[in-house]
Order: sequence, then structure tokens, then C-alpha cells
Amino acid sequence: MRICDFCCTFAVAMRAICAISTAYGTGGIAVIRVSGEGCIAIVDTLFHGRTSLHEAQANTVHFGRIARDGEVLDEVLCSVYRAPHSFTGEDTVEIACHGSLFIQQEMLRWLIDGGCSAAEPGEYTRRAFMNGKMDLAQAEAVADLIASQSKAEKDLAMSQLRGSVSTELSRLRERLLHFTSLIELELDFADHEELEFADRTELNDLAAEIETKLASLMASFRTGNAIRNGIPVAIIGAPNVGKSTLLNALLGEQRAIVSDIQGTTRDTIEDTVVIDGILFRLIDTAGLRETEDELENMGIERSRQAIERAQIIVHVHELINGGSEQSSIDATASRLQQSCNDELINGEMVKGTVIEVVNKADLIRDEGMNGLRDERIFISAKKGDIEPLKREMVRKAKESMQTSAVMLSNARHYEAVSRAHEAIVHVQDGLVAGLSGELLSMDLQDCLGSLGEVTGQITNAEVLSNIFSKFCIGK
Repeated sequence: MRICDFCCTFAVAMRAICAISTAYGTGGIAVIRVSGEGCIAIVDTLFHGRTSLHEAQANTVHFGRIARDGEVLDEVLCSVYRAPHSFTGEDTVEIACHGSLFIQQEMLRWLIDGGCSAAEPGEYTRRAFMNGKMDLAQAEAVADLIASQSKAEKDLAMSQLRGSVSTELSRLRERLLHFTSLIELELDFADHEELEFADRTELNDLAAEIETKLASLMASFRTGNAIRNGIPVAIIGAPNVGKSTLLNALLGEQRAIVSDIQGTTRDTIEDTVVIDGILFRLIDTAGLRETEDELENMGIERSRQAIERAQIIVHVHELINGGSEQSSIDATASRLQQSCNDELINGEMVKGTVIEVVNKADLIRDEGMNGLRDERIFISAKKGDIEPLKREMVRKAKESMQTSAVMLSNARHYEAVSRAHEAIVHVQDGLVAGLSGELLSMDLQDCLGSLGEVTGQITNAEVLSNIFSKFCIGK
């Protein structure tokens, strides 16, 4: 269903709505947003200041009191926005009052008594979408921006809010729409088989270009999703090398049990931490070894699964105690050399970047490190000396973020782009096979439809309701 098919249905619901837009709880101030037809008049019945809000100019702020029947509820600041120059595209009033929970709830009650309806989750952003203030991908970015937990996640959401994904897909869609129109024109002249309005060679070149760009967008989803939910980091290694101690050091708290007993960690432990503005999802794994213990083997299997999905793998080795300092260095160097042939690390199951880490490096002097390989990172998790590792994790994460200027992070977008990619591949195959314009048109329409679903140019009411129901009330 196209948007225009249900715009009229939605228009009858453009009533005045109200909700608290700030976070729930007591604070210095709270903001109550009122939007929709007649909202300024409704607030004006409660507002008492030097200027009537009905007469106020757009984009102005007015001090006054909220009162009725002689009872003063609070002193407030009312910001007035007039359609179409507001977030929703409608007349809007934002009331900044004191942050008392009683004042907030009472003001909502007075507004509802005056003719407002309580806003549903995401209703303000939905109205902004329906009124053309933003497309659907940008509307979803609003929710991502509110939920962002790190600078990287905020930057990604802000990029999408500014239209990075929308602009890229709209550009592709417009170019494809031109050829689709020409092929449709050919179908109108089906009686004249010699007529060919759409140059097949040019269409093939465009299809190849679009296929490449869609494939790149699909590939970016792994990184975009990791930024949104935390870049998965698997901490792996043999038993008792200090993996759980390292997890605790990275988190700054005793999250995992630490013991000298091998096999203490029998399941993966996950938690998140923000380092230099990047959200990492740390996964402490069971020690990798051969064992007859059934429960420990289950934990080791989960460790292998964690390694498979990790974007960064921290492979921890311990500094081997060989008696003297030099023998410790020699024994560790030998073990590190052997680890280069480690089947687990070099196997096909590993998709992420591997960081080799030597733990317990406080056991030897700094000058002794010259006996080990330079590309290793030396830490002491027990003493909290892990800054070199944190810097390397950030560096690896930033490298992965620079793989694409436009990045997908939303599963709905990824699914739609995947369907568009499949359709454009069918177009390419059809051109090679010399299929008729009618069959090519079907695949082109599928591709256009899937691209349009991302931005909301083609969607249905059920999809919209599902998307906006996940928003917080007041936004």
C-alpha cells in the first residue's frame, strides 16, 4: 500500500495531542509538548501572560502562568511553533514547567480536559513523517538517536537522521525509475516489437552499478549493527591465562569469577563497556582445551560460537614462568611462535580481527620485552595495566567503521535492501538471457518497491504502527 492510500485515513486523527517529552521523574524542569489542530487555542485557555499565545508570532517564547478557575498550577515558558515550521509540521506549543511529578501530571490532565488527547508512542515523529518533515528511515533514526549509548552510535544515528541512507537509496531509485518508465512505455507499444525505448546496454551498466552499491550496503550492516548494539569482542585463550581477570579490568568491576582452578568459566559471560566513545560488547569465554568434562565442553562450544560472531578477537596468552627471567622470555616466545599455527585462530570460523595479547607481563622488566615479538600487546590484567589493549581495540574498531561512508544498522533496512539486491540480480540475469520487457519490468518493480520500503515511499499502515509503537511516549 502506498502512503497516499491511507493519508486521508490518518488525517482525521490529526487531533491535538499532548505528552511529557522529557524523561520520567522529578527534575529541574519538564517539557510538555502539545501538537495538532487547535493546540494553541487549548493551551491559551490555561496560559496567562502578557501576550495571548493565539496572537504570538511563530518561534517565540512567552513567560506566564498556567491557571484555571483561580488556581495557579505553575509558572512556565511556552514556545510557540506554527505549521509547517515545527517538528511535526503542525501548530505546536512546548510548555517548560517545573519538574514536579504532580505538576506534570496535573498539567496533562488540564490539557486533556481542554480537548487534547494523550499522545501514543511515537505519534509526534509519525506525524512528522506523514507531513513530509522526514522520511521513514530518518524517523527510525530519531529513535536510535534517543537510545544511543556511545558517541559512535550517536554519530551513526545522526548521519542517518540527516539522510545518509535515504539520499543514497533515493538516488538509486530515481535512476532505476527512469528505465522502468521507458520499459513500461515499450509495453504500451507491444504491437510494435521493433520499438525499444530503454537501451539494454545502458540498463545493464546501471544494474551492475546498483548491484555493487546494494552489496556494499548489505556488507556494511555487520559493522553498523555492531556499532548500534556494541562491537562484539571475544576474549579467548587457554584456561588460566587471565581472561576473566581481563574482562573485570576492562569493565572496572568484578563481573566474572576469578580462580586458579582450570575450567572455572564454563559459559560465556557478556557485558558492555564504552571506550573512547565506542560501545564494545565483551564476551568472556571458557578456556579452550581438550577435556572429558561434558559441561566444560558445552562452554567451549559456546566459546567457538562467540569467536565466530566476534568482530574483534582478543587472544590472551600468559607469560610463562620458566624460573629465571630469561627462561620465561624464551618459553613465552616459543609459545607465541606456536600460536601462529593455532588452528582455532587461523580457521575459517574466524571472521573478526585478532589481537594477540600477552598477560602477566609485570613478571619481567620492560627491557626484557625485546626478546618477544613486537606485534604482541603486553598487559597486566591483575594490576589493571591494560591501556595498550584498549587503544588497539579502539583502533581496530575505527578501522572497521571507515569501510563505508553510508552504513546500515537497522534490520528492517537490511532486509529490504537484500530483497532489492536479489531483484536487481534477476534483472541482470534477465538481460543476459534476453528476456522480454514485461518480465524485466516485474523485477525492476520489485527492486523499486523494496528500496521504497526503506524510506517509506511505499509501505503500509501495519508496518508504520509496528515501527512507531517502539518509540517512547512524547517523541
